[in-house]
Amino acid sequence: MDDGKTSDPRGGADAAPVRKIIHVDMDAFYASVEQRDDPALRGQPVAVGGSSRRGVVAAASYEARKFGVRSAMPSVTAKRQCPGLIFVPPRFDVYRDISHQIRAIFRDYADEVEPLSLDEAYLDVSADKARLGSATATARMIRRRIRDETGLTASAGVSYNKFIAKLASDQNKPDGLTVIPPGKGAAFVQTLSIRRFHGIGPVTAAKMEGLGVFSGADLAAKDMAWLAAHFGNSAEWLYNLARGIDHRRVKSNRPLKSLGGERTFFNDLVTDTAIREALAHVCTVVWDRAARKGARGRTVTLKLRYADFRTITRARSVPSPIVDGNSLLTVGEAILAPLLPAEQGIRLLGVTLSKFEGEEEEDLSPAPADLLSLI
Repeated sequence: MDDGKTSDPRGGADAAPVRKIIHVDMDAFYASVEQRDDPALRGQPVAVGGSSRRGVVAAASYEARKFGVRSAMPSVTAKRQCPGLIFVPPRFDVYRDISHQIRAIFRDYADEVEPLSLDEAYLDVSADKARLGSATATARMIRRRIRDETGLTASAGVSYNKFIAKLASDQNKPDGLTVIPPGKGAAFVQTLSIRRFHGIGPVTAAKMEGLGVFSGADLAAKDMAWLAAHFGNSAEWLYNLARGIDHRRVKSNRPLKSLGGERTFFNDLVTDTAIREALAHVCTVVWDRAARKGARGRTVTLKLRYADFRTITRARSVPSPIVDGNSLLTVGEAILAPLLPAEQGIRLLGVTLSKFEGEEEEDLSPAPADLLSLI
């Protein structure tokens, strides 16, 4: 990524000018902010989130991750896995202010900046706005400034497209930099587990593994006909990813239309209590995503899939934007109430928030929606 030559992303003959994309991802952002601001938390296993029975981990420090604590994990599970875990309530206003500070740094190096959330973004540095000579040098400078100006660390991936840059940023966390140049993308992708692929959720990953596809190399070995037979309209998208191909551009200021999450259950939910508890968990995860983006919506949509795979959706709009997780859950419970008791077991429950005030950046890549499992 150190020159402006033309190159085919798959390593072939000269084609269009190669893009230079950086994906910057803050390291354990929420937890790192809390450790920065409270010296007593440094070196300790920290979870940002609620510690109640219905609480969910919004972020975990690297000390906590050693025990298997992860974001979106129920707090009771996290505490069981890490008895010494310290829970800290989230301070989204603080995280948002720091995010704005970091985005201001990004704009010194790229005109096209596409935030995915408060703690990560794509930058197209093909134009070398800061005249640093290469995308790699630019990524180093951005990471240095983030450390100097915020006291936090960031990892970065540098490559010729968004998909590989995002994979690369996760390769050497925390505080790492990984560069995947043109001609090396397909080989890099094919070394990875398909569970690392952005856009392939756990349900789809499990299906792939059931079909004998565990890695990018396994996926690349499948032809288009096989992919179409098993994954329908997603076939071309999967075929390209396995070969390191992603033609999406970095786009600034894309309007957010909706965000949500859904959970598929290993055992169907049959009792009202179990269904309500599942709703609370999904609402917590969805609100965490909304809070990360500063998004406030007025419409809540509930999705239920029954044991026989029949799926229904019900929506309700409120007069003013929802401002916290409890309000989201209240609207969700109001939608759910007429549907209880369930006529049969529930195998999937989802919640979507939409009709946002203002304009926010969209964090979903144009991968097929059914492959984007958020929980």
